[in-house]
Amino acid sequence: MATTTPSRGRRRAPSRMTRAAGKAAALQKPRVILALLLLLALTSVMLLDGYLRAEVGGDERVRSNASSSKVPDKVLDGGPILSFRGGEAQSQSVPEKTIALTFDDGPNPTWTPQILKILEENDVPGTFFVVGSMVSRYPSIVKDLVNQGNEIGIHTFTHVDLSYQSDDRIAREMDQTQLALAGAAGITTTLFRAPYSSEADAIDNYSWPVYKKLGEEGYTSVFVDTDSDDWKRPGVSKIIKWATPSKNKGASVLFHDAGGERSQTVKALGTYIKKMKAKGYTFTTISGAIRQTESANQQANGQTGQTAQNGQQPGSEQSEQAGGQVPGGQQGQQPGQNGQLGQSGQAGGVNSLQAAHRTATGTTLYEGKALVAAVAVAEWTVPGLATGLAVVGVAVMGRFGMMLILARRHYRQRNKRRFSWGPTVTQPVSVIVPAYNEKECIANTLESLAKSTHPIEIIVVDDGSTDDTSQIARDAARSFGMTNVRVIRQENAGKPAALNNGVRSASYDIVVMMDGDTVFEPDAVHQLVQPFADPEVGAVAGNAKVGNRNTIIGAWQHIEYVMGFNLDRRMYDLLRCMPTIPGAIGAFRRDAVLEVGGMSEDTLAEDTDITIAMHRGGWRVVYQEHARAWTEAPASLKQLWSQRYRWSYGTMQALWKHRKSLTDKGPSGRFGRVGMPLVVIFQIITPVFAPLIDVFTAYSMIFIDFKAALLAWLAVLGIQLVCAAYAFRLDREKYRYLLMMPLQQLAYRQMMYLVLIHSCITALTGGRLRWQKLKRTGEVGTPAGVS
Repeated sequence: MATTTPSRGRRRAPSRMTRAAGKAAALQKPRVILALLLLLALTSVMLLDGYLRAEVGGDERVRSNASSSKVPDKVLDGGPILSFRGGEAQSQSVPEKTIALTFDDGPNPTWTPQILKILEENDVPGTFFVVGSMVSRYPSIVKDLVNQGNEIGIHTFTHVDLSYQSDDRIAREMDQTQLALAGAAGITTTLFRAPYSSEADAIDNYSWPVYKKLGEEGYTSVFVDTDSDDWKRPGVSKIIKWATPSKNKGASVLFHDAGGERSQTVKALGTYIKKMKAKGYTFTTISGAIRQTESANQQANGQTGQTAQNGQQPGSEQSEQAGGQVPGGQQGQQPGQNGQLGQSGQAGGVNSLQAAHRTATGTTLYEGKALVAAVAVAEWTVPGLATGLAVVGVAVMGRFGMMLILARRHYRQRNKRRFSWGPTVTQPVSVIVPAYNEKECIANTLESLAKSTHPIEIIVVDDGSTDDTSQIARDAARSFGMTNVRVIRQENAGKPAALNNGVRSASYDIVVMMDGDTVFEPDAVHQLVQPFADPEVGAVAGNAKVGNRNTIIGAWQHIEYVMGFNLDRRMYDLLRCMPTIPGAIGAFRRDAVLEVGGMSEDTLAEDTDITIAMHRGGWRVVYQEHARAWTEAPASLKQLWSQRYRWSYGTMQALWKHRKSLTDKGPSGRFGRVGMPLVVIFQIITPVFAPLIDVFTAYSMIFIDFKAALLAWLAVLGIQLVCAAYAFRLDREKYRYLLMMPLQQLAYRQMMYLVLIHSCITALTGGRLRWQKLKRTGEVGTPAGVS
């Protein structure tokens, strides 16, 4: 029965299937975008985490022995506190018998809380020059630090030597730290200490412009009078000795609360404070030292006015340097009082010791909270992913090992001279060929079946084709002299319905199912049906091979079929939990198919669905490597995406449909507790995580250790090549295709990952997908012509 062809030039109205397919395609686009956005978000989280750890954008250069010829002598010879009020450099010193305890490189979750406890016990404040990345990672410690009455200064965001950085980088280092402080404690600060700085006389021609620029923006730069050198871990006694000012001089004393193991600092600090108090020293913050110096200067000049008498804070305007500019965008706002320590160590108002702080409001506050929240996500996500990937990596390596061992065992077992399924199966079988618009391929398919060495009947089920598939099938049967071909036409209902129609129409007890674009080797049917000599066998999976392998995409799929599909099937066969009989070549007991309800339309992977149903029906499913069929793989990336998307989504549907097998007994329970976990782990979970392995590898190559990351990648590739080479050997394939494997890992595999992620998103969002027909070319001819 020929199909009527529309007259030329007349537009045919879109069919219901065409409209549905278009609607489905429109629904898939947002999910593709969501999948890509998810991968982008994870990549961004990794980059953020790397930036916090100075892996991304880190700069370990430290300048030394540079000239200071351009630095004013009054700065080099001045005190440790440098400001630029009115644009002119001014140095200040800490008053006599006064110590400003300063701590660099924190906060640290181990050492900073211990130091804060010692300061609180001794009723002493400290000034902490914090690293912005650490602030964003440990915001609660910073909040405790401020609430206790201590002062905070900026030590850049990533602890880089600013003399090497551009103006933009310097601005980012400062602004990002201000945002971190705003998000952590609701403040910004005017104090700054450069990483790797020491005393003021160490300022050189490269760092001097940085201090000037920051001073003009309202920052006060703080240096060191006395360095404890605690980072060297010289011992508690030496730390105390080196931190003690000479004679009765005041000093800005440097300790560290992070940047390494600080147990000696913790042990020394309490003893040091008690020793200095016994000598008559008082402790203050940097702002407190500034006010004491200015107050003393005013008294010396007879300029103590009504400000102090009226209860106003002396020197309160000094922190609004450079014409009232305040870093962080806060114009002179003072934080509320929290019972902070006074200049002598007694509890006092916040304004007396935290004049450098400004209350963060508006955009600064909300951006800071957003930064801290993003960092919290990264801090939880990246270690979790790293742990998950380590587990996945071990599982993948374990799978490779298990595949090699079981594949070898399967091959030796099935190729023994004495191996037999039982008496040779010689009775005729029915071959069912579902076809929808297969005019390019159906003749080749029938020609290959005409050469079958096993007696067969052929049932071509035309599923409402709109081309000449039926007529071409009849013509091909006549031309090949085939009297065993029946062509059945039905309204378009999908591949499962076509297969069920064929099963109902079959004349024999064993039915072989194949695709309309597949060609069989002459002995394929005979080899395929031999396992049915064992009465426990209900279904047999054949060996599907890519016929159009002479393109890059075809070669990639050829490697995948030989390495992945066939090694997997050998493994699953021995474990008695085969998950899928390929649609291209498979055989079933007809009664068994009818017993489990036939080919289901519940899922898009009818081959996986029926295979699991056979297990649940108590039948054994095996793999017959010698039954070979050649199929036409998708020739374009778009078609490949469509096919694999359907496979992935359909597999998930089938697993969910048969989830009760997890608690079943017998063969069904065996599949549920052995096969289903293996499929979920190695066909869903592992591939979903696999893109992250590549992202981590690329990240490591770019930001951490290129050589080590490259060697690791090559090692994994080498293992895969070994597995692939062994699979090619078992299937007697030519090794030359393995030359495409490195490129496959870089391009093809990534696409497969995205397909699976897309499928997972579709499943999680409850999406539906129709069976999709791939465009065929008919380039796969008879098996004899395949190289």
